[in-house]
Amino acid sequence: MAALIGAATLWYTETFLSELRAEEVKRVERFGEAIKAIDNAGQHENITFELSFITSNNTIPIITTDKDGNIVQHKNLDPEKARDEAWLRERMRKMEQEAEPIVIDIGKGQYSIIYYENSLLLTKLRYYPIVLLIVISLFVVIAYIAFSNSRKAEQNRVWNGLAKETAHQIGTPLTSLVGWMELLREKQTEPVMVEEMEKDIARLKTITERFSKIGSQPKLDEYILQEVCSAAVMYLKSRSPRKIEINYHEPEELPPLKLALNKPLFEWVVENLIRNAIDAIEGKGKIDVYLSAHPKYVRLDVVDTGKGIPVNLQRTIFRPGYTTKSRGWGLGLSLAKRIIEDYHGGRIFVARSEAGKGTTFRIQLKK
Repeated sequence: MAALIGAATLWYTETFLSELRAEEVKRVERFGEAIKAIDNAGQHENITFELSFITSNNTIPIITTDKDGNIVQHKNLDPEKARDEAWLRERMRKMEQEAEPIVIDIGKGQYSIIYYENSLLLTKLRYYPIVLLIVISLFVVIAYIAFSNSRKAEQNRVWNGLAKETAHQIGTPLTSLVGWMELLREKQTEPVMVEEMEKDIARLKTITERFSKIGSQPKLDEYILQEVCSAAVMYLKSRSPRKIEINYHEPEELPPLKLALNKPLFEWVVENLIRNAIDAIEGKGKIDVYLSAHPKYVRLDVVDTGKGIPVNLQRTIFRPGYTTKSRGWGLGLSLAKRIIEDYHGGRIFVARSEAGKGTTFRIQLKK
């Protein structure tokens, strides 16, 4: 609609300007005719009308010369600048480029040449549609930003509410499970079984903590990045299908990298990328996690041998609600992006992907 309004305004204004321009040309011609009438008037002839017509022109800039190019008069120009003949000559040259001069035959081999340009009013009207288009464009941009922010804020409220409600719902049975574990320990149930169940309960506590942190600015503490990454990879390695090989790599000479992290949330991102890689692999496959350091940032690459991601979807996959799975809400990568970029000031993106050969997800964090 904005584009249609702008196009209609341009068309109407240009039509209007053409009519005004034609009218101004006629006025200049009549101005020349008035000069001719004055020059040819007899001693007792009444030239009041011609004089009044000449003096009534207060808008159109005009420079008049004789047949030899000598400047005879000028009108509606800056008085100070018009004292300089060089300035007048330059202005006359520009007038000639803008509009064809009008030649007035005075008679007896004499004629005048009138140079002119658009009046101030016409010049202002020429820029009017441009100003209007800028205003319309600004309106469209502001409306789009306002709509996008409103939509994003609404989505965030939904995701935040969902996360907090999930944490609350998990917390109730979790408390009960902790009590049952104490009872099993007192009855001296199989120690190995109790130990494994305690690990899973600890895991549930971590998941609950993660969900409870979504929607608020989490606290960042200093951790050694190698330890956080390796722990997240090793946890999933022991719980993944045997047909998928998962390995963690870091340079032997790499010193301890201390970074400000929210450990539960950062581990969640790493695990989420590995789970997505597992889902992308059909049959046997391999997932490699590489940690490397660069002068200004550290980089974590999760490389899989899965089916790959089409180029046109490599940005879409980070949007809330997008998923290619039959189950799930499509929140994993959206939350991962929020955790890395909003909470940790880093970047997460698809570094490489090739159909049938695999994908590389990359996390970059400032040192």
